[in-house]
Amino acid sequence: MTSSAKSLLEAAWARIREKLKTEVGEVEYRTWLRQIVLGPLDENEIVLYMPSRFLRDWVREQYGERLQTLWRHETPIVQRVELQVKKESSQTLGAAPSSESTEGAPAFIIADDDHDGAVTGQDSNLLHAHEAKNDLAAPLDPRFTFDSFVVGKPNEFAYACARRVAEKPSSPGFNPLFLYGGVGLGKTHLMHAIGSELTKTGTVSVAYMSAEKFMYRFIASIRSQSTMEFKEQLRSVDVLMIDDLQFLIGKDNTQEEFFHTFNALVDAGRQIIVSADKSPSDLSGLEDRLRTRLGCGMVADIHATTFELRLSILEAKARASGTPVPSKVLEYLAHKITSNVRELEGALNRLIAHADLVNRPVTLESTQDVLKDMLKAHERRVTIDEIQRKVAEHWNIRLTDMSSARRARAVARPRQVAMYLAKNLTSRSLPEIGRKFGNRDHTTVMHAVARVAELMEQDPSFAESVELLKRMLES
Repeated sequence: MTSSAKSLLEAAWARIREKLKTEVGEVEYRTWLRQIVLGPLDENEIVLYMPSRFLRDWVREQYGERLQTLWRHETPIVQRVELQVKKESSQTLGAAPSSESTEGAPAFIIADDDHDGAVTGQDSNLLHAHEAKNDLAAPLDPRFTFDSFVVGKPNEFAYACARRVAEKPSSPGFNPLFLYGGVGLGKTHLMHAIGSELTKTGTVSVAYMSAEKFMYRFIASIRSQSTMEFKEQLRSVDVLMIDDLQFLIGKDNTQEEFFHTFNALVDAGRQIIVSADKSPSDLSGLEDRLRTRLGCGMVADIHATTFELRLSILEAKARASGTPVPSKVLEYLAHKITSNVRELEGALNRLIAHADLVNRPVTLESTQDVLKDMLKAHERRVTIDEIQRKVAEHWNIRLTDMSSARRARAVARPRQVAMYLAKNLTSRSLPEIGRKFGNRDHTTVMHAVARVAELMEQDPSFAESVELLKRMLES
């Protein structure tokens, strides 16, 4: 082939790649199409090389017809596109392809948008890990590190276990590591943090994926008759992380494949890390033998967050954002949104984005307005008992002082605030409220409500405290 013909084909391939990137999007392109390398032209057939049989079969099934259409449009001489696995002995554009079958062990191609090239078999271990990562695993999120994980009582044990595995994978008693807890409590964060720490040295291969992705990849390998390659890829990694294992409940064939993969890796001294929403013993629907194996290592529970932990998380996120967020707002959010950290962070992100867009500071009032849809989902009926407890905690007095006869201002003022909030947040009558405060007369309640309203007008700081208590109780 002449150099001019070669240049024309390379130019056509560059245009096709740009069209594909535009059509399928950046993420899809990088996942499936970026690794294609232009091969030789044989009469009216162009050869495109792929780094693995799995990727070749997937691209052939999903994009084969589109590749052929684009080539015919760009270069009429090309009537057929042949996808092959790139072998170490294969030649690039302009040379004849190897006479060997494409079913041999491939060398894997690492390409960017500007340069194509092949890596030879001398780095086979690294390349095998590269294939497993690109064909099977999801990328690690760089935001999820140990440094960005806020530690508190509910998650300190899970954090310590994750640190131990990151420092010494496959340690006795820590393989497998099973993390479990509710949605948005930090399981995925810890798994990504482990992966990021292990890959820093460049000598440990890590594959992270959801249980759902594991199932889909397994099914795809069956359809493409490449189950052996699927098994080899997974079992070649040093650390395998499977997120949300509960997804495999009821999927017997996928469970069996995971069980065999699990055994092969552990027997080979490789590390397994798994997360789920329940402990192994509570995952009814999983095979008994799998639940037993999952529970034979280290099982760490991430408990529901406490107010102190939620507040610490919000303070860390607010500092990182660079946008000033008043402490009263952070306290309000920590009291208001208790379901999970993900929702808590989402609320803070919305507040910060709104403040930046309208160029106004974050306040309690703007918080209530911006997050009204989210806060509405957390609304519940407020009781007088809850009001008394929350007010007593806020002013650091005993709960019994709410119904005692003590008249010291340090006790009387919080008691009046509690009566004021009971009047505004409940449907109880004045006599009913009085009875909950040591059988006081309804006129005492009326006086307390009026006095608190008067003080709120005179003292902005006092008014802010009462408003904060009100918003927290409405959560």
